[in-house]
Amino acid sequence: MTGDARAIASRGDREKGRLKRRICVVVASEMTVRAFLVRQLRAMQSEYDLTVVVNTADVALLRELGIDGRLAPIAIERRVSIRRDLAALWSLYRLHRNSRFDLVHSMTPKAGLLGMAAAWMTRVPIRIHTFTGQVWATRRGASRWFLRLCDVLIANMATETLADSPSQREFLVREGIASTSAMGVLGKGSVGGVDLATFKPDSAVRNAVRKRLGVHAEEVLLLFVGRLTRDKGVLDLAQAFRSVADEQSQVRLVIVGPDEESLRPAISSACGPHVNRVQFFEETNRPQDFMAGADVLCLPSYREGIGVVIIEAAGCGVPAVASRIYGIVDAVEEGRTGLLHPAGDVAALTTELLRIARDVELRQSLGAAARVRAEREFPVDRMVAAHLSFYSELLNRAAAQNDLTVRRGWYGRFGKRTFDLTVATFALLLLLPLLVVVSAIVRLTLGRPVLFRQRRPGLNGRPFTLVKFRSLTDRYDGQGQPLPDADRLTRVGRVLRGSSLDELPELWNVLKGDMSLVGPRPLLMEYLPRYSPRQAKRHAVKPGMTGLAQVSGRNELPWEERFELDLFYAGNISLWLDLGILARTAWQVIAGRGISQPGQATAQEFRGAEER
Repeated sequence: MTGDARAIASRGDREKGRLKRRICVVVASEMTVRAFLVRQLRAMQSEYDLTVVVNTADVALLRELGIDGRLAPIAIERRVSIRRDLAALWSLYRLHRNSRFDLVHSMTPKAGLLGMAAAWMTRVPIRIHTFTGQVWATRRGASRWFLRLCDVLIANMATETLADSPSQREFLVREGIASTSAMGVLGKGSVGGVDLATFKPDSAVRNAVRKRLGVHAEEVLLLFVGRLTRDKGVLDLAQAFRSVADEQSQVRLVIVGPDEESLRPAISSACGPHVNRVQFFEETNRPQDFMAGADVLCLPSYREGIGVVIIEAAGCGVPAVASRIYGIVDAVEEGRTGLLHPAGDVAALTTELLRIARDVELRQSLGAAARVRAEREFPVDRMVAAHLSFYSELLNRAAAQNDLTVRRGWYGRFGKRTFDLTVATFALLLLLPLLVVVSAIVRLTLGRPVLFRQRRPGLNGRPFTLVKFRSLTDRYDGQGQPLPDADRLTRVGRVLRGSSLDELPELWNVLKGDMSLVGPRPLLMEYLPRYSPRQAKRHAVKPGMTGLAQVSGRNELPWEERFELDLFYAGNISLWLDLGILARTAWQVIAGRGISQPGQATAQEFRGAEER
């Protein structure tokens, strides 16, 4: 039995319930596990065979955290080192190859690049990466280009991508890292939410911490928690603190976190004569104690995924003064749970710190609202449930498709994509004048937009944005609902659909890799839960511009017969079959057959399988 056959057999056994399905979580730092993933990993251990990859020397890490799983200590280092990074990639490759994981989930940039590369090379069926902030967001030139390219590679090697905040998702889409349909956000954002039983207002802890720090009751304690780097804005905070301390003698600053860029001397110098009112702590296993003792959490960062420390401080009833950047704007409701300032604007930061330091009632109202919002939108149990539900949905979808034998010969693995790229490129160049003419006709007769865009399920049901020429008008009934297709389909629309000219922009989807020239047609997202397990297997291959069902009757066929033809194609992919379907497609278009179902303007809605 070959390695691929063993993988299919072992995964098949797990899907039938004989064994737990295997999940691997890949992170670079032990701190990521301790700070964000403990509750999630504990919840996963009862459902899955769990492996955690992390750069640690503590072989008892998982046991200490109460997690029943296998620890794989692999040296994934934050700094770039070609030799060490290749060694880590090789270790990950061997782990993935030998373990036959059903799902791999990576977080943080370096772990994402190496983890997704190893999972892609070993054909792990489900590969998820969570983006938690972009190193390149503050870079310029070649450095920015290279680091951004790494994120593009991660997104392309993953089968699913997540952002840990809505505004970060918008940033990544705007920067072209992934499309809107290909990237999601679980809940309101964050990796693991906030444990409100741990991060909570506690007067006893507050008093004890302030006593240990030598901070009096009437003094205002500003707190920074995080890595000491320039990107975190710690030098800006030091300069602003000096100005605030010049006016407010009752202000103190505590800085907690590892000094990764040896900035402590520069921070001390920036604080000037008030450095004696600043305290540094390299690390802590109990950030909640510092937060309970603080009055204001400061995060003047230049880049963040979501600003988890802000949410944790909010759980303790502590407001934030932070920079107005993507990620942080999801963690702070400006003027309600905290105050924001432009990133890098020390004067604005000083103004906000003075404002909140002078006004005890403002601090209290912001802190109370921050706690309420943390309880409402970021409880850890909700985020854990969202992750488990996400895993379950993906694994069940894959299980429903796995017993379909998809043809994976040379053509299926390599030749089909090469064929798609070659034909789609030449077709776009050859048909460019026609595309321009059709665009003009649609613009003149139907108005804007010229193109119709809609989320459709692609390979393994993963959403993508399908592009077609628009063929329907925007007409609505008295309740604001779109009229039936028959009432919105114009004469021009009928010509476009009858000649299949409306499908030509899908060549762009083929070039992007969302579609193939030949494959099951991409239907609607709402059809996914309506399929029987067998029908769902049509998504085991990429959707196509045309397919076996289209050349065998198109919309004239009943849904069940179309789906059976899709399944036959998925199990018998070959170059000759694709060439035959493309030739028959040309004849179907010329003959104008199967454009609509009998008695319908286009096609009747699929309501669900007759037998489930």
